[in-house]
Amino acid sequence: MPEGVAKDSKEDAKSKSKEASPRRRATGNMAKVKVKLLDDSIMELDVDRKIRGHELLSKVCESLNLVEKDYFGLLYNDRGDPRVWIDLEKRVSKMVKQEPWSVRFAVKFYPPEPSQLQEEVTRYQLVLAVRKDLLEGRLPCSSVTHALLASYLLQSELGDFEESEVGAEMCKQLKLVPPSSCTAELEEKVVELHKTHRGQTPAEAELNYLENAKKLAMYGVDLHPAKDSENVDITLGVCSSGLLVHREKLRINRFAWPKILKISYKRHNFYVKLRPGEFEQFESTVGFKLANHRAAKKLWKTCVEHHTFFRLTSPEPAPRGTLFPRLGSRFRYSGRTQYESRAAHPARAPPHFARTLSNRKLSSRSMDALAAGDKDDSMPTEAAKRHTMPPQPAPRPTVTDKVL
Repeated sequence: MPEGVAKDSKEDAKSKSKEASPRRRATGNMAKVKVKLLDDSIMELDVDRKIRGHELLSKVCESLNLVEKDYFGLLYNDRGDPRVWIDLEKRVSKMVKQEPWSVRFAVKFYPPEPSQLQEEVTRYQLVLAVRKDLLEGRLPCSSVTHALLASYLLQSELGDFEESEVGAEMCKQLKLVPPSSCTAELEEKVVELHKTHRGQTPAEAELNYLENAKKLAMYGVDLHPAKDSENVDITLGVCSSGLLVHREKLRINRFAWPKILKISYKRHNFYVKLRPGEFEQFESTVGFKLANHRAAKKLWKTCVEHHTFFRLTSPEPAPRGTLFPRLGSRFRYSGRTQYESRAAHPARAPPHFARTLSNRKLSSRSMDALAAGDKDDSMPTEAAKRHTMPPQPAPRPTVTDKVL
């Protein structure tokens, strides 16, 4: 190739690379995120590639006009497990590899008393989460309860019963009950119950929905498959009150948070150290086998988060750095607790929002005054900040790191 031609081709290549580099830099610094919301719609966001989990969650909550964001989280699919929570302190790029990033907005901590949520828009998102749990089989209930809950959703979305617009087909259109449970008899029952809710505002109907849903045995329970000491298949459930043990869909044991002295894991084993009972002298430890080390750590982290969120007034401080390497997991729940979330009253007027299942905009009287008026007997006092503190002097129990 002649020397002049070679120089020209090099200069052209340089000029092209200079023209293209700003575009590459712009796209290289940004990432596209697809967030599946609780009503199954998709929210698309362009975010900084270095964004952390809590920043992404804040963006999603801001778009939904939610200020009580501490109850929510983001799920992603990790190595075949579809229900892994985004770590709010880490960069999203470290967890979600494939672009566009695909995550799902979900309720992480189900409040045991939904009426104590401060805003109507938060309760509506909780209604959507419970509906999704029902549809996907995580919240089993009887056909009678299915019909009652569906009737409250109809009242919330459509208002008072009208022959012209409400029929049995509406249950299928709005996906009020699982398809396997949607019989003609159930649909007729839903319509009959809907007639009895005349006069209820959307907010009142949603609160009635949640007041009935919270009574279900599996409400707000995060399930983890495991095996007991006899190698029998069981399911461990983590919730606001403690750790549940189920076998063949029946609860066979319950470890309340005040009863638990310590939780830990080693390889694929998960351990629960219990306080001695009224007529017992010594502590006891119960062990369970998980599928692998990742599953054991996931269960342990879920317990740490639920214990901290529901039982403490503030997260435990992170341990200080030392000259020597620290063994065990450094994980600590770093968000606000339920106590802190309730104490931070939103300084704004009740927001307006649309009920999205029926794509209708309904005006509704806010239930915030009702929620604010409820007496909160479940909020921990300063004296009960560490719920496991015994009445007699003893080493302070904590939810600790894994045992090595």
